[in-house]
Amino acid sequence: MDRKRELTSVDLAALTGELGRYEGAKVDKAYLYDDGLLRLKCRDFDRGRLELLVDVGETKHVRVAAQENVPDAPGRPPNFAMMLRNRLSGADFVGAEQYEFDRIVEFHFEREDQDTTIVAELFGDGNVAVLDTNGEVVDCLETVRLKSRTVAPGSQYEFPSARFNPLTADYEAFAARMADSDTDVVRTLATQLDFGGFWGEEICTRAGVEKTKDIADADESDYEELFRVVEDLRERISRADLDPRVYYAEDDDGDDGDDGDDGDDGDDDRGPRIDVTPVPMEEYADRPSEAFDTFTEALDDYYTNYAADERKAAGEDESTGGGRQRPDFEAEIEKKQRIIQQQESAIEDFEADAEAEREKAELLYANYDLVDDIISTVQGARAEDVPWDDIEAKFEQGAEQGIPAAEAVQGVDGSQGTVTIELGEHRVTVDTTMGVEKNADQRYTEAKRIEEKKEGAQAAIEDQREELDEIKQRREEWEREDAGEQPAEEADEQEEIDWLSKASIPVRQSEHWYEEYRWFRTSDDFLVIGGRNADQNEELVKKYMDRGDKFLHAQAHGGPVTILKATGPSEPSKDIDFPQSTLDEAAQFALAYSSVWKEGKFADDVYMVDPDQVSKTPESGEFLEKGGFAVRGDREYFRDVAAEVAVGIRCEPDTRVIGGPPTAIEPDTETSIRVEPGQYAQNDIAKMLYRELKGRFADETFVRNVASPDRIQEFLPPGGSRMIDD
Repeated sequence: MDRKRELTSVDLAALTGELGRYEGAKVDKAYLYDDGLLRLKCRDFDRGRLELLVDVGETKHVRVAAQENVPDAPGRPPNFAMMLRNRLSGADFVGAEQYEFDRIVEFHFEREDQDTTIVAELFGDGNVAVLDTNGEVVDCLETVRLKSRTVAPGSQYEFPSARFNPLTADYEAFAARMADSDTDVVRTLATQLDFGGFWGEEICTRAGVEKTKDIADADESDYEELFRVVEDLRERISRADLDPRVYYAEDDDGDDGDDGDDGDDGDDDRGPRIDVTPVPMEEYADRPSEAFDTFTEALDDYYTNYAADERKAAGEDESTGGGRQRPDFEAEIEKKQRIIQQQESAIEDFEADAEAEREKAELLYANYDLVDDIISTVQGARAEDVPWDDIEAKFEQGAEQGIPAAEAVQGVDGSQGTVTIELGEHRVTVDTTMGVEKNADQRYTEAKRIEEKKEGAQAAIEDQREELDEIKQRREEWEREDAGEQPAEEADEQEEIDWLSKASIPVRQSEHWYEEYRWFRTSDDFLVIGGRNADQNEELVKKYMDRGDKFLHAQAHGGPVTILKATGPSEPSKDIDFPQSTLDEAAQFALAYSSVWKEGKFADDVYMVDPDQVSKTPESGEFLEKGGFAVRGDREYFRDVAAEVAVGIRCEPDTRVIGGPPTAIEPDTETSIRVEPGQYAQNDIAKMLYRELKGRFADETFVRNVASPDRIQEFLPPGGSRMIDD
């Protein structure tokens, strides 16, 4: 039989109840692995370290893992993981819940400054969406733009259509759902009741009802027995009265083995693991099994050994791991092609929907007098407190009398204050609290919103096509290496993409906690942040300056607080021996955005101290203005630091404008421009840089999307500037 790969809806119902015991655990750090595994490292005050794993890749499941079963931390965290660390560091886990009876789990976290929900979609291609307090998507692993739902950064998260939930339905709803089927009992339980094939068989076995019995032949007693089993399962899950098991295939000799409860049955005497369940299964009564205290412990055992059991089931030698394992390129390619096809279908729907909205707006204007007559009639009646039912009845009487305006009315909805009017081939619903013009304008606005979704879907298609090309290239390289062929170029030499010449560049953007401040990353990948005003100066020192960081400031009066971060806000403080290149770049950053630039000077001094030398307490008789600090003790000076910055456009791993010291910015951008103190006002030089950067890319639309003059201006020092000729 097939081994379990993904959790069922019943599994998730049992698991989410069990996860309640971990409420109150604090999140330390988040990790994201290439194979779709999300790891949240937490601290539980009763249990110590806690590892929550959410896998939306090949094996879609959730578990709390033992430390020895947690994979090593990946390399440099991607933007998605960094975003999670910024939002969840120090947050409390306050619960998990299953959405309806679907394979969707919501994990809720609370922190003093913000609440966060992680939604794990454990079906289809799998996805993880991070939501803010209002349910808006902060970021997601996969952007979904379909006619039925949208999951994209900046939009409200939309769940799939709710499924029937047999674990909350009463007997009448259960029986009605069963009777509505036209197949046999087991298929009805699997599809109409959403239990899936295996649980459908299990329920039939427990109820003593023949699986293949035609639903037309099933009587009330069959329904009652089936519902009794479902009700018993519901009660066990709600009470967390579980008895989790991991089941094994029969060994090579056909020996079923024992039930594993005595604990002395070694893995070598059994076949590979085939299933993990929250309760014992009668369908597996003859198979060897192992009992666990908690369902999540059983899941940890099952999925930790999943890959080894796959090789075991395939008859491969575990000592060698079955040789060089070929990635499933075909499955990856099929997934990308399926996503592209879905997006193309969604674009067709968006185009049709937008056209329909525009046509409705035009129909409102084309039938202005008729629509205005209807709206005025409703407004006049409501002003006299005429009930909506009476208004609807009045329109019906008018239609019988042949009055054109009344004949056009197809429906009245008092709860929404709307009237549906038949205009040509369309039925248009109008808001009776506003006139014809505003109703038409709403339709045009809706058409524009739909077209924006179409543009997002087109950008997503470009992303998927690029990723599809990368997968195909990896497949070719694999096949060449597997055949013993040498690649056309050196293995460590990647073909560089000529972004400037590409006709279409996908926009890939993400948000970071530090973007409200001035910021850049040094050439050694350390974060440097600076205040834009006195309030931010105060905030940076109080909230984000930790032991191990460095505090920098221009020697001249008037400049941003500049902090060179040794660690992220979610990481423990530690002392770092910063490279000299990083220190020099941080000093240049501190100088460039200070009053030195405003004064038109091309160089000046910068000093650096440790955090414990910075204080808001002035010396006796002195006064500190807002945003100012007292600095005590020895200072390390950087002499004659050049007033110079670069602004450029980065194309990978994300697309954005960045700016700061040239030695840090130029290697990290596809193209950049250096500026120094000069005669052009900040907004004027921003427009000049925008025009110059736009002219360097073949895809001017891309530049408009990521590098408007306003975005460029965010990285320019206050005061006059000019471009430096190459």
